[in-house]
Amino acid sequence: MENQFIEKLMAMRPMCPRTIALAAAEDVDALRAVCMASRLGFANAILCGNENKIREIADANNLDISCFEIIDCPDDIVSAYAAVDAVRNGRADILMKGLVHTADILRAVLNRETGIRGDDILSHVAIMYSPSHNRTLFLTDIAMVMYPDLEAKVKLINNAVNFARHMGVDTPRVAALCAVETLNPKMQATVDAAALHEMNVRGEIKNCIVSGPIAFDIAVSRRAANKKGVTGPIAGDADILLFHNIEAGNNTIKAMVQFGDWIFGGLVLGARAPIVLNSRSDSDVSKLFSIACACGI
Repeated sequence: MENQFIEKLMAMRPMCPRTIALAAAEDVDALRAVCMASRLGFANAILCGNENKIREIADANNLDISCFEIIDCPDDIVSAYAAVDAVRNGRADILMKGLVHTADILRAVLNRETGIRGDDILSHVAIMYSPSHNRTLFLTDIAMVMYPDLEAKVKLINNAVNFARHMGVDTPRVAALCAVETLNPKMQATVDAAALHEMNVRGEIKNCIVSGPIAFDIAVSRRAANKKGVTGPIAGDADILLFHNIEAGNNTIKAMVQFGDWIFGGLVLGARAPIVLNSRSDSDVSKLFSIACACGI
C-alpha cells in the first residue's frame, strides 16, 4: 500500500472499533482484510462459516484470528443468515460478504422476518480513491439498481449524498452523467438529468449540487471543461457520479481499476447497517478500504 493511501486510511479510523459480521468467512482475502482492520484499530469480527475451513485458511496464511468469535455454520446460506442475525441483534455494526453469492446474502438481508431491510431503496455506492490524483469519487449505482427510473435516481442520489457527507464532503457535487451535455428527448438519460437538476434547484433534492446533463470528462476534468467552455460549480469537480444504468457504472469502475491507480471500495446502503459487498475477486486492500468506509457511518 502506498504511503498516501495509508495516511488516508488511518484518517478514517473510528474512535472506537466497530464489529463486522463476516458471512461465509472461508475467504482468504476477506479474512486478511478483517485481520488488517483489527490490527489497525478499525474493527473486530464475528466469523460465520465452516469453523474448520476458516481455521485452516487462517493457519495456511499466517492470519491471527484468535481474538475473533466464530459461529460454525454448515453452509453459505446458514452463514449469511447468522451474520445478518448478528447485525439485527446489535452484536455487529457492519455486515460483510465473504465467499457467498450476492443474491444469497441479500436474500438474508431482505427477509421480512429476520432481515435488516430499511425503509427505502438499497443501493450500492462505490468509493474510488486515486493516490496519484489525491482524489476520492463516489459512483452509483454499479451493482444493485440496474435500470433506475427518475424516482429511483433521486433515491440513489440521497443515499450517496448522505454517505459522502459522513465521509466529510459537506455539500457533494453530483454529476448526472450522460453522453452529451444537452437535453435530447430521444436520450432518456438527458431527460432524467435535466429533471434532477431542476429538482435540486427547487430544493427537492437537498444537501448537494446536482448538474446534468453532463459527460464524464467534463464532470471529472477541469481541463476538459475549460476546453469545451463549460463552467459552473461541478465542471471538473464532481464528487458523486450518477450513472444511467448498471452497465455504464460497472464498466467504468472496472476500467478505472484496470487502467489507473484507483483503489475500489464498495458499500450497500439503505439497510439498518452498512454492507460491505465487494466481489469475491477483489483484493484484500479493496476490502479493507470498504471496511474503513463502513466504519465512518
